[in-house]
Amino acid sequence: MAPKVQVVGVALAALLVAGSVQAGETLTVYTYDSFVSEWGPGPGIEEAFEARCGCDLAFVALPGGVDILQRLRLEGQDTAADVVLGLDMNLMAEARALDLLAPHGVDTGALDLPIDWSDDNFLPYDWGHFAFVYDTERLETPPGSFEELLDAPDDVKVILQDPRTSVTGLGLLLWIKKVYGERAPEIWARLNERVLTVTSGWSQAYFSLFMNGEAPMVLSYATSPAYHMAVEGTDRYQAAEFDDGHYLQVETAARVATSEHPALAREFLAFMLTPDFQRHIPLGNVMHPAIDLGDELPEVYERLIAPESLTFTPEAVQAHRREWLREWRNAAAR
Repeated sequence: MAPKVQVVGVALAALLVAGSVQAGETLTVYTYDSFVSEWGPGPGIEEAFEARCGCDLAFVALPGGVDILQRLRLEGQDTAADVVLGLDMNLMAEARALDLLAPHGVDTGALDLPIDWSDDNFLPYDWGHFAFVYDTERLETPPGSFEELLDAPDDVKVILQDPRTSVTGLGLLLWIKKVYGERAPEIWARLNERVLTVTSGWSQAYFSLFMNGEAPMVLSYATSPAYHMAVEGTDRYQAAEFDDGHYLQVETAARVATSEHPALAREFLAFMLTPDFQRHIPLGNVMHPAIDLGDELPEVYERLIAPESLTFTPEAVQAHRREWLREWRNAAAR
């Protein structure tokens, strides 16, 4: 995409602030496909950032956060990415170990997250809790805990995602491990009786199967009903709140150390914590914004469940991920 000549005046102001940012530069951002879809936050964010930078913001869409990490690992210092956007807190330690990322240098005082945040490399841009979303027309009384889900009638089936290829699938792996610890293999074995199928990614599970009525429940996010209520005007799809607590996901972006546009990358990361970026998150990425949007936050967010947050440290996830995946794989093979 060519530089936007119609915003030269705005761009000049941005250049004076940014110092070394050059008009006409292209900032390459690796992210996931739903972020840049026509209904996602990407198009609005691209328009808003290009209007202030006088540059070209080029998104490179990959299937998911796991794929972003793998692409960065394969390309190493030859990567074309200036910024990676879409690595959640469960992938941070593995990404940091690649030694390819640089400090973001952004003032994080505006962050509004359910947990304290202090990290020099990874800058949050949204957050949410993993949850089972259910169809109220097929399930009048949703389970209120894992135990209730495991003991549900035989026709209550769920659609899951593979924890090896999907951040939501990995989220459920960590959620069960956090709640049950050493009992996790037993819980996976019992949960198998509830599983209709396991998909490689969230989009296939949610849009291709759940929205077509293949099962009454799907692994997704506690924020997913916000889209249906605000955009489609229906309360049909809701999130089941578990007494166990829900595993938290914080999505982040980071600057690549080998970037040929370091000033522009820093400018984009600072832009992420402004209303011009964040107002596209609640109904575009269907997640909580990383700053307080005040009256700009859609009213439907007041109607979502507000569960207790469960987390492991990124280092604990890195240290045990293979072991916990092996537990899941062994249980799934029974």
